[in-house]
Amino acid sequence: MNELRLVEAIARLAKTPSARGVVLGIGDDGAIFRPKPGEDLLFTTDQFAEGVHFNSNLAASSVGERAFARSLSDIAAMGGIPRFCLVSLAVSKRETDRWVLAFFRGLMRLARKTGTVLAGGDLAHAERIHCDVMVCGAVAQGKALRRDGARVGDSLWVSGRLGKPWDRRIQPRLDLGRELIGRAHACIDVSDGLALDLYRVCVASGVAAELDRVPIARGSTLGRALHGGDDYELLFSLPKGAKGPRGTACIGRIIKGRPGALSLDGKPLDPRGYDHFGNIT
Repeated sequence: MNELRLVEAIARLAKTPSARGVVLGIGDDGAIFRPKPGEDLLFTTDQFAEGVHFNSNLAASSVGERAFARSLSDIAAMGGIPRFCLVSLAVSKRETDRWVLAFFRGLMRLARKTGTVLAGGDLAHAERIHCDVMVCGAVAQGKALRRDGARVGDSLWVSGRLGKPWDRRIQPRLDLGRELIGRAHACIDVSDGLALDLYRVCVASGVAAELDRVPIARGSTLGRALHGGDDYELLFSLPKGAKGPRGTACIGRIIKGRPGALSLDGKPLDPRGYDHFGNIT
């Protein structure tokens, strides 16, 4: 089918009875979104490229779901509720119309589960599959979780085991993010490795951190859990003495020191992780 017919087919897949503030979606030059009074809007975007983030043998529906889940994880880390997404997808000549529609079916399964509207995007051809998913979320005004609020004396917590396989299904921690509003001083999703993402929190907050333990996924290693990335768990700090939500684990604390300085079991920890422009662990 031609591009017009393909867009019409995607629009049918994206049709949802709950507009979530989207006044105008797929079919015009742009989407129209009407936010509620008293809420801040959160915007994030994440690229998903064949040969970098996934292999060509990954099913089309899984590519769509993972591409969307990565961006949802950023919304979760800020305590937000997803409202709508824009999806730009480029495919090579080997991908059929069936592949494209399967991509959007996978994406829409997660979109419906999380109440997110597919409000538009773009289609194109390229040498390899490449997509970019922009998600708009919302949070009560002034309540968004941020990286820069960690304080000396805070305890450090993580939402699950780290070092999980890269090809396993991503479960964005949206409910936990909302639960942490008003409780956590700082929060980030662990997408590039615990060490590197904790370093980012510490630099943003002007503090250092020491770790006592690292929850490692079955069959993984400490190195993979610290530096591998693609876990999409939430790493957050709580006031001293506060208890983390059920299912989370305390792994260390925030201390005084050079901003970004990390240690594990009293030994310096190198903040290495997944870096598109540096050494990849």
